[in-house]
Amino acid sequence: MAEEGGRSFARRNQLLEIEKQVHKWWTEGDVFKAEPKESPPKVGEKFFGNFPFPYMNGYLHLGHAFSLSKLEFAAAYQRLRGATVLLPFAFHCTGMPIKASSDKLSREISRFGNPPVFPAEKEEESVEAEVKVETEGNQPAPGGKFKGKKSKAVAKTGGDKYQWEIMRSYGLSDEEIARFTDPYYWLTYFPPLAVEDLKEFGLGCDWRRTFITTDMNPYFDSFVRWQMRKLKASGKIVKDLRYTVYSPLDGQPCADHDRASGEGVIPQEYTLIKMEVVSPFPSKMSVLEGKKVFLAAATLRPETMYGQTNAWVLPEGKYGAFQINDTEVFVMTYRAALNLAYQRLSHIPEKPTCLVALSGRDLIGLPLRSPLAFNEIIYTLPMLSVLTEKGTGIVTSVPSDSPDDYMALHDLKSKPAFRAKFGVKGEWVMPFEIVPIINHPDFGDRSAERICIEKKIKSQNERDKLDEAKKTIYKGGFYDGIMIVGEFTGMKVQEAKGLIRSNLLETNQAVVYSEPEKKVMSRSGDECVVALTDQWYLTYGESEWRKAAEECLASMKLYSDETRHGFEHTLSWLNQWACSRSFGLGTRIPWDEEFLVESLSDSTIYGILYGGTFLAERGHVW
Repeated sequence: MAEEGGRSFARRNQLLEIEKQVHKWWTEGDVFKAEPKESPPKVGEKFFGNFPFPYMNGYLHLGHAFSLSKLEFAAAYQRLRGATVLLPFAFHCTGMPIKASSDKLSREISRFGNPPVFPAEKEEESVEAEVKVETEGNQPAPGGKFKGKKSKAVAKTGGDKYQWEIMRSYGLSDEEIARFTDPYYWLTYFPPLAVEDLKEFGLGCDWRRTFITTDMNPYFDSFVRWQMRKLKASGKIVKDLRYTVYSPLDGQPCADHDRASGEGVIPQEYTLIKMEVVSPFPSKMSVLEGKKVFLAAATLRPETMYGQTNAWVLPEGKYGAFQINDTEVFVMTYRAALNLAYQRLSHIPEKPTCLVALSGRDLIGLPLRSPLAFNEIIYTLPMLSVLTEKGTGIVTSVPSDSPDDYMALHDLKSKPAFRAKFGVKGEWVMPFEIVPIINHPDFGDRSAERICIEKKIKSQNERDKLDEAKKTIYKGGFYDGIMIVGEFTGMKVQEAKGLIRSNLLETNQAVVYSEPEKKVMSRSGDECVVALTDQWYLTYGESEWRKAAEECLASMKLYSDETRHGFEHTLSWLNQWACSRSFGLGTRIPWDEEFLVESLSDSTIYGILYGGTFLAERGHVW
């Protein structure tokens, strides 16, 4: 009797022996081999189970076992009742995580040796690039975290470990780890181990049908090439220029499955208002004389620009004057300038050129000429709630229709000490009154003032009340408000908005600007931007294709309303899907081999392969 620490493990050991014997019977008897019958099966006489193939950048973990147990139990039940059961299993290797991890190992060898000797404390790598101040000749000038599950540490790098340390935690030797600098080595190492683990788990799988993805498997590679050619021939794949969430480090779009955090985040498009700084410039900005300098303010409400009384900046915020082209300079945060640089609005593509670094205090008091504003000159003023991680850090002020703007301007007018704290002169504030521009159905043409009075809001610091007031005013103003000034007087706001925006863009008083609606981190560890990219897309949103998918969904038997609603929600927003990538592993796009097929686009109909495609060529495909 085996004993450890006074405890008996005889019963456990007996169960393990039984398990071992049963596994042997299963193997010798080909119990899980699925073969066709002499006649077609009737209803209920066959069962096909498919588990989304796991990604092979590490060992399988408990989450896989938990999810897979549901399928295994269902398949075993069907087998017991006499049905022919096909339960195959394959392994996904397409995409960027494996390549990103192998590249990290190479970089760690380059920095710390082979095997690497890491510093006692990991050097912090900032995801925010510092503003580099340059003159036109590129000479130096004056002035100038997500939480991932441990089991997915390799898949979602960018956390608190070196890649080498993650591999060591798998029990690998330094000599073995060095081999993983070749991304294809991962494909030969982890899938066979996964098969052994799944056999130990007791998965009732027909292992003749297993395979891996990428061009390392010529059969899968050929299948994906056929699929892409077929889709292109039917007009389902097009090349287009559009805004997409993008990883500068990886040099390619960053889809949901490429992200460490920010799943579901999409580009948010703004109108970037060009508020011209009136010369002469202050001494800190003297190097910009002779150029057209604009405070670039991102807005979702271009129709309200008639009512501008000032611009807002964060006094302690960090800004820069960035060269956009030969004549124009935009003042904004570095983060916003980086997004613009990837949208073809930078003197040097994909690289912001900062001519002078500025603080919010440097901008206070700047006189501005702003598009559509009835006030010929307005001034830049301090606002403590300006967010520099959203938009450009420059905000237009429309106190007639924005409760935040109304209260912030009210505070500056009524509190001399507050003005003095930031060096705000009276003439920058006191002469400016509300400019009515929109008639709100419930709050009239001075809606922000009225709702603040009704809700007894006394200060710009009453955030909860102001947020509630903002929602009320913006919703009613947009859907039912009427323009009472400008070219589109008498028109509903929701109709006038697009026309006003188009006019601003056509007259070069504004540009289109886009950024991730929330922070997105790639698996390579960098913060993503929005880029204007020219690439191949699947037109999932095409009306006939979407209709066919919706009809298919309606005919499906699902076991929960939640699942159906999830499908319906996805179909409602899914439009153009970027199906090409320039970094990672996978299959080359047949007609444009500069690009790889994106890792979800090669995994939509792979279940077809389980039906027997690889039975003609036996032997493991790794």
